[in-house]
Amino acid sequence: MQMRLLAAGTRLPAWVNAAFEDYAGRLRGEYRLELNEIALGDRTGGDPRRAIETEGRRMLSAAGDRAYLVALQVGGRSFTTEQLAHWLDTRAREGDGPVFCIGGPDGLAPDVDARARARWSLSALTLPHGLARVVVAEALYRAVTVIKGLPYHRG
Repeated sequence: MQMRLLAAGTRLPAWVNAAFEDYAGRLRGEYRLELNEIALGDRTGGDPRRAIETEGRRMLSAAGDRAYLVALQVGGRSFTTEQLAHWLDTRAREGDGPVFCIGGPDGLAPDVDARARARWSLSALTLPHGLARVVVAEALYRAVTVIKGLPYHRG
């Protein structure tokens, strides 16, 4: 199953890219994870609404019309590793490769959130967007090891 992470922002620290690539690189074969960075909208002028709308349009365009969108939101559903594994396994059986969406510094566009078929909360804390990318990749890798019965997760 091809999973995609659409993340607003293109200039992140090297450690973010290295950590994301480490976990995404472990996902080969049946489950794969691809990152699509979405350019941030222009925030000059002090009103971020237009920037958020621009990011949303770019994200929806990159996702495609038929994508199974998952909005990363503090108020979304929390998963245990086992619950995430079950959810992913269901998506794989139904042929729905999820497209996970992380908004920019001012949040996820309302249009993206409205199109989302699921909302996932990584934590009740607000996480830096780069760190959220890494947490998503690690959580997905860990869930896949549960699905495949590999020894990585010791739950």
